[in-house]
Amino acid sequence: MDALQVARGDLNFALCHGCGFIFNRTFDIGKLAYGVDYDNTQSHSPYFARYMAGLADHLLREEGVINSRIIEVGCGKGTFLKLLVADPAYGNSGFGFDPSYAGPECDMEGRLKFERCFYDEKFVDLPTDVVICRHVIEHVPRPLELLQTVRRALSNAPSAKLYFETPCAEWILRNHVFWDFFYEHCSLFSFTSLRTAFERAGFFVRSVRHLFGGQYIWLEAGLSGTSGQFSATVGDIPMLGMQFGVAEKQLRENWKKRIVQIGASGRLAIWGAGAKGTTFAHLMDPENKLIDCIVDLNPNKQGKFLPGTGHPVVGVKNLNTRRVRSAILMNPIYREENETILAEHGITIELIE
Repeated sequence: MDALQVARGDLNFALCHGCGFIFNRTFDIGKLAYGVDYDNTQSHSPYFARYMAGLADHLLREEGVINSRIIEVGCGKGTFLKLLVADPAYGNSGFGFDPSYAGPECDMEGRLKFERCFYDEKFVDLPTDVVICRHVIEHVPRPLELLQTVRRALSNAPSAKLYFETPCAEWILRNHVFWDFFYEHCSLFSFTSLRTAFERAGFFVRSVRHLFGGQYIWLEAGLSGTSGQFSATVGDIPMLGMQFGVAEKQLRENWKKRIVQIGASGRLAIWGAGAKGTTFAHLMDPENKLIDCIVDLNPNKQGKFLPGTGHPVVGVKNLNTRRVRSAILMNPIYREENETILAEHGITIELIE
C-alpha cells in the first residue's frame, strides 16, 4: 500500500534561549515534496472559511489594502488571495507563488495570476504594494534567509507592507499539544523570535498579535517607518519548553491508556486527517489497531489512507456505517462546528479532547 511507503524523518527540536526560536535539528527538506499533489486546504471547514474571510476583511477595510498589487508567498491553491482580489470595487490585483498551486495561471479577468514556483529576488521588478505569507515560514529550515530573500525582492518597493501568519509555539507548549510538533513544521516561532527574525532581515515591525484563539501569530511589518515597542525579554518560552520536555512522555502514555479505555466501549476515530491527525495516529496507533478511521471534511482526502499508518480517511456520513462511537478532536476550536455537522447528518458520537 502506497500510504505505508511514505518517507519518514526524525524530530529533534531545540530551543534558542536568546529569542525563543524552536527548530528541528535533524530536518531534511529532501524528504518533502511540495508539488501539485500537496493539499493542506482547510477551507472545507465553514469555521476556517469564516476565519479567512474575516482576515481578508481586516486587510481590506482596516489596513486599507485597496488599489494594491498583492503578492502572496506560498499561496497554496490561491483561496485567500482570491478573497482579496475578488471584488473589483477594491481595485486589487494579485500574484500568487506556490509550487503546489493547481488551477488556471490567470483568473478574474487578468487581475489574478499564479506562478508554480517559489518567490525570490528574480521577481524584483514585479510591482508590489503588499506581501502576504500565511503558514509558510514554519516550513522553511532557514527562515531568516526567506525573509532576506523577500527583502531583496522588494528593493524596488520601499513602501510595501508585509503580513505574515504562523503557528504560535507558546500556545503549543502551554497547552501540551504534542501532536503539533510534526516534520513539515521545522521552524516554530514565539512573539519574540518572529519579531527578531524580521528585524534582523531589515524590516520594521509594526505590530504582532495572536489570532485564531491564540493558536496563530499575526505580524505586520514594512521596509521603513518606526517599529512598535516590544519587550526585549524572551518571555516564558524557555520555561515552557523545559516543562513540555519533561511532561511529553507522560502525556503520550496518558493518551495511549485513554485510547485503549475508550476503544473498549466502541470504535474510535480521529477528527482531522491533516498534519495533526497524522502525527497523533503515528504516535498513538502506528500499527493501525486501536483507531478505526480518520474523519475529514476535505472530499479530496476521503476514500484514501493516512500516510504512514494506513488508517482509512472517511467523510462524516460514513461514521454510522462504520459504527464509530467516539472521535478525538485534533483541534477543539472546531468543536461547535463538528457538533453542528454531526447533528445535520443525524449522527450521535462523543467528541473527545
